[in-house]
Amino acid sequence: MSKAEGVACKKANKDPEARTNVEWRSEPLGAVCEFINRGISPTYLESGGIAVLNQKCVRDHAVNFDLGRRHDVAVKRVSPERLVRVGDVLVNSTGTGTLGRVAQIREAPPESATVDSHVTIVRPLQGLFYTEFFGYALIAIENQIQEGGEGCGGQTELSRAKLANDYRVSFPSDIDTQRRIVAILDEAFEAIATAKAHAEQNLRNVMDVFAHHREAALSGDASWSEATLSELCDIKHGYAFEGEFFADSGEHVLLTPGSFHEAGGFRDRGDKTKYFTGSIPPAFVLDEGDLLVAMTEQAAGLLGSPLLVPESGRYLHNQRLGKVIGKPDVPWFNGFFFHVFNLMRVRQEIHDSASGAKVRHTSPGKIGAVRVRYPRSREVQQAATNRLDDLHGECQRLAAIYQRKIAALDELKQSLLHQAFTGQL
Repeated sequence: MSKAEGVACKKANKDPEARTNVEWRSEPLGAVCEFINRGISPTYLESGGIAVLNQKCVRDHAVNFDLGRRHDVAVKRVSPERLVRVGDVLVNSTGTGTLGRVAQIREAPPESATVDSHVTIVRPLQGLFYTEFFGYALIAIENQIQEGGEGCGGQTELSRAKLANDYRVSFPSDIDTQRRIVAILDEAFEAIATAKAHAEQNLRNVMDVFAHHREAALSGDASWSEATLSELCDIKHGYAFEGEFFADSGEHVLLTPGSFHEAGGFRDRGDKTKYFTGSIPPAFVLDEGDLLVAMTEQAAGLLGSPLLVPESGRYLHNQRLGKVIGKPDVPWFNGFFFHVFNLMRVRQEIHDSASGAKVRHTSPGKIGAVRVRYPRSREVQQAATNRLDDLHGECQRLAAIYQRKIAALDELKQSLLHQAFTGQL
């Protein structure tokens, strides 16, 4: 048993009343709330007006007012019922990956504030709930809410009617019982949050160690040469495969920018893998060890990210990806230049020279203008690559340990919530 779970169990056992059988109710949200509505469509200001909370403000079961924006109340008045107050639960109501996140306002807002039209205010009826218990009740059904979006792609929506009618909350009728459950969960969740923060910091430290070692290892010495990438390699565009032949399964995998980790490397997309079943030009079937670079920033930090193809004959060279090929008269080892592309300075220069407002794009010419240092011996390149790969493997092993710890803490949190809302606390 973990320390956090032990805290919860000890607290429950010390309080005989916590084990008393009490009546539990299960009701649709609409039956226990006085207000369930989305916010306003703001007219934004740089200063003045009123604070507007958006989906970025609702994360990790907390509300961050610092990430809000400002609305011009002279253009559109905000009704008093749409001003957030203590006890309100905010529910993100649009967009894949953001929809369903919940957080309760536990303390008085620092100023008058509302929410935008992508966030729903859920306000309980007076007298039914100990304030913080209602917040936990919605956290307990957060996963259900996240699965309730309707629509496709990034346009998924959670309607007011669905939120009010399709989701039920469980609660004991006795307010003192609710209060005791909140005390248990508060203490346990604080311990879990502390443990998770330590694990996340350790995870960041592990990857920082490798990144700094790579920077030092690739700074080279007096024997190394310097050149632009265009002097060392060619970058070949991929093929525009026809969308009508995209499939959920097949023999050939279509690589996309989503196939890259932001920190470099191949990302297995699991059930999101895109396959191609049409006719394939042979020149665009990739070999194991081929070096590719992402030329479109599909996600923040992705532009310029490299990967090495993991298998021959299976992966396809798609558009928006550049295949990096060393020139015949240049000492070139793909594994070495994979690490070169991941250097912070190289990635930053690729990003800074890219074009596009919402989605940034680069080109072979822009990448080719970046200057890099390299040893003029392929054997030296391979030896440096082996050392970096060995260290990276060890760092990945440690990272996996911390990732498992973080996952276990999240599971513990869900377990405690399940116990709380099935009367087991």
